Amino acid sequence: MRDALTPAARRAIDAALEATVVLSFSRVGYEVRRRTDRWTPLGELDGRGRTVVVTGANSGLGLAAAKALARSGAHVVAVVRSEEKGRATLAEVEATSTAEVAATYEVADLADLASVRRLADRLAERSRIDALIHNAGAMFPERALTVDGLERTYQVHVAAPFLLTSLLLARLEDSAPSRVITVTSGGMYAERLDADRVDSPDRYSPTLAYARAKRAQVALTGEWARRAGHLGITFDVVHPGWADTPGVVASLPGFHRLTSPILRDPVEGADSVVWLALGDLCERGDGRLWHDRRPRGAHRLPWTRTPPTEPARLWRRLVSDVGFDPGSEAGLALDP
Repeated sequence: MRDALTPAARRAIDAALEATVVLSFSRVGYEVRRRTDRWTPLGELDGRGRTVVVTGANSGLGLAAAKALARSGAHVVAVVRSEEKGRATLAEVEATSTAEVAATYEVADLADLASVRRLADRLAERSRIDALIHNAGAMFPERALTVDGLERTYQVHVAAPFLLTSLLLARLEDSAPSRVITVTSGGMYAERLDADRVDSPDRYSPTLAYARAKRAQVALTGEWARRAGHLGITFDVVHPGWADTPGVVASLPGFHRLTSPILRDPVEGADSVVWLALGDLCERGDGRLWHDRRPRGAHRLPWTRTPPTEPARLWRRLVSDVGFDPGSEAGLALDP
């Protein structure tokens, strides 16, 4: 089909899907783009010699990504919350791979920054980290503070990944070219970044807190690229579309019942994440948002556009909240 379509025609088809939102985010968008753009199957990408860390690797998109990466020959480090989940994850990864699997797991709780620091210490001992995938997340029904005194949606999705990336910056630089990939959500399109409200101090609803955290991830990815891109590290954020995962079933049962016929399976949702992690073939971005192997705009509604000063304000808040300044360690770019 690719030979029958001009690049302009493929762009037009993609743009038409994007305009519908529902078709773009659903399995329909995945299937149409896969065929019209003639994607290289993930099974043909070679991950041998690479080490990829995946947080939240025990289910959903994280597990799908871990399996695909292992099948490519990459060494997968699955970050999970318990020894039991770690053993189960490795068993699933090994059972679905025809290659000799080199996979390990690490136990950490992103709702505990001390646990994140211990994880970073262990990961920093590895000879290299070619890609760090921030996938772990959840939609919590009630507002609660972590042991660190931070709202837990904000900590798990934004503060803990910021700290882990900061602490692994030297190892990622040593492994350059390397990549940090964050998995966001389409929910972020409904929210505007406000560094003072990213932890929902005014009012709490699960979907609002989740959307604010996901918007923060997108803005923070751009800020990382601006400050640390010169180190040979590429920072990307991926919107996986609407995927049928345990998290969606548990957190959004009504949405799941309504959309289940068109939801992507976890493998389809994780496709662009794996493609970026393995992808010398893909375009190296500058803090871009990706969806279905193409860079996308970060805003769909004019009132959600990020004010130019907010990413730097979010950065300063995170430095304070996690108690660590990566700029003082690595000589990152200063605030504009």
